[in-house]
Amino acid sequence: MNATLLEWSAALLSLVGVWLMTRRVRLAWPVGLVSVGLYALVFVEARLYSDTLLQIAFGGFLVYGWINWRRHLEDDGRVGIVALPRPRMLRDLGVGVVFGAVLGALMHAHTQAALPWLDALLAALSLVAQWWQARRHAAAWWLWIAVDLVYVGMYLVKSLHVTAALYLVFTAVAVVGLRAWNASARQAAVA
Repeated sequence: MNATLLEWSAALLSLVGVWLMTRRVRLAWPVGLVSVGLYALVFVEARLYSDTLLQIAFGGFLVYGWINWRRHLEDDGRVGIVALPRPRMLRDLGVGVVFGAVLGALMHAHTQAALPWLDALLAALSLVAQWWQARRHAAAWWLWIAVDLVYVGMYLVKSLHVTAALYLVFTAVAVVGLRAWNASARQAAVA
């Protein structure tokens, strides 16, 4: 497949998957699985190996999220949102930063990865955000906003312009997701 067509296909499917996620719809998970498979191929070509590994890990988290969400559906067929306790948030972020540093060191020492430290840190924090999303925490959207903005710059440096534009859109969609999930959590608290 042509590299540009592959990137566009991955980008469009990713956008659909993230939009479905903001709507708290289970279909987001299988759409996400296809998109991460395509993006794994894109990132291998760009020598962004941490991002390639991230797509594989995302696949595992997507399967977990799909199963977990199925167990927590509300009457309207959407998943319920739960709060993220501050100690767990700090622990998860700490694990993400440590994992990112270790992965960055490995990528720097053993591969010819482009931007090994930044790529690894963003990959690790993306895993934390994906974990929070699978666990139904609205805080995931805050982390996605921060990570996506930094990803925009990294992808521009690597001349992945379609993906950079996609991550700019992801940032806007994450703001929509944050608002929607917070509104759902407030409604559940009132009920």
